[in-house]
Amino acid sequence: MFVIGLTGGIGTGKSTVARVLEDQGATVVSADLTGHEVYLPGRPGYHEVIAEFGQDIVAADGTIDRKKLGAIVFADPKNLAKLNSIVHPRMKGMMREKLNELDQQGVPIAVLEAALLFEARWDDLAHEVWVTAAPPEIAAERVALRSKLPLEQVLERIRSQMSTAERVKRAEVVIDTSGDIESTARQAKEKWEELKKRL
Repeated sequence: MFVIGLTGGIGTGKSTVARVLEDQGATVVSADLTGHEVYLPGRPGYHEVIAEFGQDIVAADGTIDRKKLGAIVFADPKNLAKLNSIVHPRMKGMMREKLNELDQQGVPIAVLEAALLFEARWDDLAHEVWVTAAPPEIAAERVALRSKLPLEQVLERIRSQMSTAERVKRAEVVIDTSGDIESTARQAKEKWEELKKRL
């Protein structure tokens, strides 16, 4: 099975490209959804996160309240680094399991969609990396529109991430998502056809 690692900053159209590739026949594994599973009772990361950040983050139903946890970790880079050191290796193990299962099912091409593909060192799970790239101003406008957050706040968040230039430098395939959705979808389909020829 061939694995595409799909990454890109917030607001650069990663989900759009993932949907297009899924429509073309790829099977998508989302790091976001896997991340949610790490916090579930009974999962290996659950007790570690509570041990680190206290019983206060546990909701009435026994799950970890991600809003409360978010307030703690985003207020302090040290706390965020601590959380990532617990969660990222667990997520990598779970994503590796999912990809192995797909491989055994005979899936020809899988897409691992992960914003933190490089930062969390998950890129070695993929055969090649595809990056969605758009200027920060365009990406920030999109996010501000859909999240109703102030533009400056979104730009801050974008600046705190790995730069698009750095991602592009480390990717095999780049999709320019600065245009409209049609243009992004067209490029994704073209890159997909090229990949199938290469394979």
